[in-house]
Amino acid sequence: MKTFATFVLALVASFSSTFLHAQDLNSKIDQLLSAQFPADGPGCTAIVAKGDQVLYRKAFGMAHLELDVPMKPEHVFRIGSITKQFTGAAILKLEEAGKLSVQDDITKYLPDYPTQGHKITIEHLLTHTSGIRSYTDMPEFGDVMRTDQSPEDFIAFFKDQPMDFAPSEKWQYNNSGYFLLGVIIEKVSGMPYDKYIEETFFKPLGMSHSHYGHNAPVFKNRVAGYTLSNDGVVNCDLLSMDLPYAAGSLLSNVDNLYTWYRAVMSGKVLSKKSMEKAHTAYKLNDGKATQYGYGWFLGDVQGSPTIEHGGGINGFITASIYLPKEQVFVAVFSNNEGNSPDVAARKIAGLAIGKPYEWTKILMPEQELAQYAGNFESEDGSQMRSITFENGQLFSQRSGGTKFKIYPFAKDKFFFDESTTTLEFNRAGGKIESVTAHAVSGKETWRKTDKKPTTRTEIQLDQATLQQYVGKYEVQPSFAFTFTLEDGQLMTQATGQPKFPVFAEKKDFFFLKVVEAQIEFFRNDAGVVERLVLYQGGQKIPALKK
Repeated sequence: MKTFATFVLALVASFSSTFLHAQDLNSKIDQLLSAQFPADGPGCTAIVAKGDQVLYRKAFGMAHLELDVPMKPEHVFRIGSITKQFTGAAILKLEEAGKLSVQDDITKYLPDYPTQGHKITIEHLLTHTSGIRSYTDMPEFGDVMRTDQSPEDFIAFFKDQPMDFAPSEKWQYNNSGYFLLGVIIEKVSGMPYDKYIEETFFKPLGMSHSHYGHNAPVFKNRVAGYTLSNDGVVNCDLLSMDLPYAAGSLLSNVDNLYTWYRAVMSGKVLSKKSMEKAHTAYKLNDGKATQYGYGWFLGDVQGSPTIEHGGGINGFITASIYLPKEQVFVAVFSNNEGNSPDVAARKIAGLAIGKPYEWTKILMPEQELAQYAGNFESEDGSQMRSITFENGQLFSQRSGGTKFKIYPFAKDKFFFDESTTTLEFNRAGGKIESVTAHAVSGKETWRKTDKKPTTRTEIQLDQATLQQYVGKYEVQPSFAFTFTLEDGQLMTQATGQPKFPVFAEKKDFFFLKVVEAQIEFFRNDAGVVERLVLYQGGQKIPALKK
């Protein structure tokens, strides 16, 4: 039998081990966030919790640059698209009350909405599979973003746009769908959206620092929002908060968001049946899962399942991750839309569950490394990834992109330097048939192919022609591509990102070498360049010249 002294010593040892682990976790998170958010720039707040215990809660950088106010953990941010989980939960609460069904046609509540011959359900709106054009993808959005409008008036802004695809044919992130959900909530509940969210969620859960983000009211602890420009850090562009609405209008802090997640995951907000709906990946017509439920993404951190969402809105980027198996919650909020906390949040989650994004390179014979070489095609056929073996080293390169070294850390598994992305090669009958990339944005499988990567041939254009492309092209007022001509080379820089050279394949059509992306310029009847379209990852992103 153990003596009392032995028991006490064991207890002390256990406590010391836990304390040292917590110290180590805090130190690593401090290093990670202090490096990304310097003391004299826009900052961040962060929280890490396991169950009911907060493991980490700190702030870095500045809440207000002009007034020299340091960031504090309790400060309040625009949370952007994290709003969508509150909207999704509101719809499910109304379904539980028998006031609607997610299978209802939206015309039951929006009888004048032009569905263009399709049946569009509430579930399509919740899962980003409606095919309705997202208003934030419309170049015209920049012309109205400062204008206060009623929900009904703003629906008129996008409702007559052509459908991007038939319902359930594809998954495409869509703010219009969540805007429409807000109107449905108002019609069914008989309450304004902001009032419904406050009365149904914020007040009962004690979320006293969470609000609809109207511009006019004074909210205690609200921080300023910033962005990056060619002149450095500047105040973010103005935005009428009528327009994000049910897609991205809410304010909160990391403490209140932790309260929310704890309530949701403990069954205090939704029934078990509703929770299963919200946190199950929707399947398309072809049976493919989308990695999205009702207002939440479904992903993983180092193989551990996650329920998560981030947000990006003028002046702010936010990230939140919940790991149900480990009951760990992580949130990091940034008040600089040019400094995303997404990767940091994922790395912190990995540290918190004891699965850090740190790998040890293992030795592998060259003949074994060489077997991984080959070309791999993305599922939609729009991109190619080449794995090459050169001078004893494996490289991964998207066609037209930068070549990166990859290193083995286990059989068939490789990591990149300074990244959370890993590659896992999949075999059938012992032969490699595909490779799966595990990244912050989710996982994507590339199938081995005999096809060769697209080779683009650069041509030279005269300086006068290149000068015609110089200028700023807005996707939306908070995000633009700026083109400059420097020492005879056309360069482009997206808001908050590094500057890269672009190369002409033909007049008005350019490509980048650092990523697989092409840019096509369009002219008006007078021959003047007036807009562009960026082609990348199967997406077409339009931008208007300002």
